[in-house]
Amino acid sequence: MALDDPHAQPSEPPGDDGSPDRPAIDDAAPLAGDEVLTCGRLLSQVWEQAQDATPTADPHTMSCPQCREAVEGLARLNAATRALRAKDPPGLQALTDRVMSIVRAEVRLGRLLPLADTMLDLLIAESAAAKVLRRAADTVPGARAVSCRLAPAGGTAVQVTMTLAAALDRPLPDRVDQVRGTIVNAAGQALGLDVTAVDIIVVDVLEPPVRVGPAGSGRTTGGGA
Repeated sequence: MALDDPHAQPSEPPGDDGSPDRPAIDDAAPLAGDEVLTCGRLLSQVWEQAQDATPTADPHTMSCPQCREAVEGLARLNAATRALRAKDPPGLQALTDRVMSIVRAEVRLGRLLPLADTMLDLLIAESAAAKVLRRAADTVPGARAVSCRLAPAGGTAVQVTMTLAAALDRPLPDRVDQVRGTIVNAAGQALGLDVTAVDIIVVDVLEPPVRVGPAGSGRTTGGGA
């Protein structure tokens, strides 16, 4: 999910309380705990910025897809919170618990992605798919997945963006291509995802993997960094 403006709120008619100018997200219960988004920002910090009546430009929030998705998810909670308050008086612990369960599910599961089998109309949570693809990337010697994001690319197509730490004992493009092939294979065979693009960004350097030489020759490394 995405917003053109991370501070934008869903438009709603003025409520019966006579406070039409109050940000819509104010109706949601305050966080009982805190969550750390994939980008490293605290969910409470993103929420506070979204409620700010006179927000200042934050380049990170404006460009970060994780922050933008969190803001949109919190904005959508407004409608759910209003419905809960219609059933339970404000301030009840049950109301807080129910709202917080929605918040945590939204942050931890991420978006729902379609599987390639359109006949069954099945979906998988982004967080679950990303975990499988990170493990697949880690099976490539000299590579370790740092983060993984998935996004719809039209129809049942999915685009993967992965940050990677890699050793330099062999040409980096070769290792990246091997990781990309492993990701595509795991997505199709293990998950049934139609991955049409895999963007890989190398963000760190690993020590080269240790290789065992012929019997009696001892252990050798591939050289490199």
